[in-house]
Amino acid sequence: MTAGAGNGRMEGVIPDVQPVQRPGTVLLAATPIGDVEDASPRFVRALSEAEVVAAEDTRRVLALASRLGVRVNGRLISLHDHNEAERADAVIDLAADGARVLMVSDAGMPTVSDPGFRLVRRAVERGVPVSALPGPSAPVTALAVSGLPSDRFTFEGFLPRRDGEARRLLDSMAKDPRTLIFFESPRRLNETLVRMAEAFGGTRRAVVCRELTKVHEEVLRGDLNALIAQTSGEVLGEITIVVAGAREDQNAEDHVVAVLALASEGIRLKEAAAQVSEATGLRKNDLYKAALRRRDSER
Repeated sequence: MTAGAGNGRMEGVIPDVQPVQRPGTVLLAATPIGDVEDASPRFVRALSEAEVVAAEDTRRVLALASRLGVRVNGRLISLHDHNEAERADAVIDLAADGARVLMVSDAGMPTVSDPGFRLVRRAVERGVPVSALPGPSAPVTALAVSGLPSDRFTFEGFLPRRDGEARRLLDSMAKDPRTLIFFESPRRLNETLVRMAEAFGGTRRAVVCRELTKVHEEVLRGDLNALIAQTSGEVLGEITIVVAGAREDQNAEDHVVAVLALASEGIRLKEAAAQVSEATGLRKNDLYKAALRRRDSER
């Protein structure tokens, strides 16, 4: 009898390695947002073991697998924003029949401004187990390096492309005390920062993160006015913007008094509010309305 037989183990026998994913489940897997070495060993195994790989772009997942030195052995299914609603049930059918279904987007965690939400919703509705393989995420990475408060934050994704819709959305966030995180196209970055300055005030602190984890990673810090100046030329790469939340100004009443003092010197009330807004970073419209209310109440 070999040593160790008494405790039910055999010397020199390596126990079977358990698969990353149980059969009949959907696994959401985060992919690198830049540096391929951020892919975990568990992700590499999941990519190899899955019977079905639902990918935002099948070509990109094959290229990633090649760089990782792993072979995708399962069936590849394209699942992106334009076909997810139609294909979600068919993919869930495969999981319900016992397949291990791996869902990946082009970069970061599926469902976070990426495909996957409809797939997860249908899986939940049909009682198919869903799990996640955590990993890189651009919003959280940008928040971590921003130096802005991270105890409370909100991720807003991309702003609407229509100017009016974007401005209205930003205006609705002007008094939000949480740190705000956005994605943006490099082509629209400067324009978006200008809108943010108009909605939040030019002295609101913000950070622009470009090409996170990549060779040309760049993090620009300052207030919105400074960032507008820094991004006036050509900008390339993937962009994440982090903006400080609104803070209660203890001297708000003093600023209203300052607006009225300028108005008493013959400056139009709106212009006076604009001057104080530029100096304090407070919203021009809020200062104007507060000054107008105070002036009317004193008459």
